Amino acid sequence: MTGDAVDCGGVSIGGGGALVLIAGPCVIESASHTLKMAERLSAVTRKLGVPLIFKASYDKANRSSVNGFRGPGLDAGLEVLARVRREFGLPVLSDVHEVAHVQPAAEVLDVLQIPAFLCRQTDLLLAAGATGKPVNVKKGQFTAPGDMRNVIEKIRSTGNGNTLLTERGTTFGYNNLVVDFRGLAIMRSLGQPVVFDATHSVQLPGGAGTASGGQAEFIPTLARAAVATGVDGLFVEVHDNPAEAKCDGPNALALDQVEDLLTGLLRIRDAVRPG
Repeated sequence: MTGDAVDCGGVSIGGGGALVLIAGPCVIESASHTLKMAERLSAVTRKLGVPLIFKASYDKANRSSVNGFRGPGLDAGLEVLARVRREFGLPVLSDVHEVAHVQPAAEVLDVLQIPAFLCRQTDLLLAAGATGKPVNVKKGQFTAPGDMRNVIEKIRSTGNGNTLLTERGTTFGYNNLVVDFRGLAIMRSLGQPVVFDATHSVQLPGGAGTASGGQAEFIPTLARAAVATGVDGLFVEVHDNPAEAKCDGPNALALDQVEDLLTGLLRIRDAVRPG
C-alpha cells in the first residue's frame, strides 16, 4: 500500500513518486561546513535527478556523554538552516526535542522531525502537528512498527495528515540495533510515506563508551534492501570527513560515496517499480 504524497517544501514524497533523499551532517558543526555540505549534496542530487531534503540538527539533546557536542542551539542553528534554504533552494529538516522549540523551528523548517526516543511524547507530537508542517517521526528503537498507528493518530488529531514515518532499527541490547524489513511494509500499510534511515540503523548506541559507535560499511547493504522493498525515501547522514565528525561519525556515509550509492539505488528502484 502506498499512502498519499506529502509535500515537504516543494519536494513530494510518497504516492509512488520519486525516491527522495533526506541527507546532511548529523549536526551543524559550523555555518561554513553546513553550507559546503548543502552545496555538494545539492550538486550530486541535481545531477542524478533525486529530490533532496537537507537535514542537520541544531541541537543533539540525547548524546551519550554530557561532554558530547550538541550543536549551536536553536537560534543560531535555525539561522544556518535558513541560509541553506535561501541560498540553495532546498527544503530543510531538523529535530525538535521540546515543545518550546516547535513554533520557532516551524518558522524556518519545512519538515519537523521527532527523534526516535521521543516518538511517544504526546505533547511534542501535538505541538508539531498543530504547526501544519509535515512531521517526520523516527520509529522508536523500542516500538513495534504497527504501534506507529497511534503516533499518526496523535498528529492527525490536530488536523495535520502530513506525517512521514522513518525506520531506524530496533534495539537488541548490548549496543546493537537490528532492522526487520517486514516493519517497512507494516508501516507503509498505515497509509503514510515511509523512509528508511540507513545510517542510524548501523549505529552501535553507546558502543564507544562515551559516544555511539557504528558500522558504516553496512550502509549500502541496508539501503539497497530498503529500496528493494519500495520505501518512499532514504535518510542518510553524510560527512565529508567522518573520522573527524563531531557527532555520529562512525555511522556516517562519506560524502564521496553518495553519488555511487544513489546511482545503484536508482537502478534498484527502477527494477522493482510496478509497471
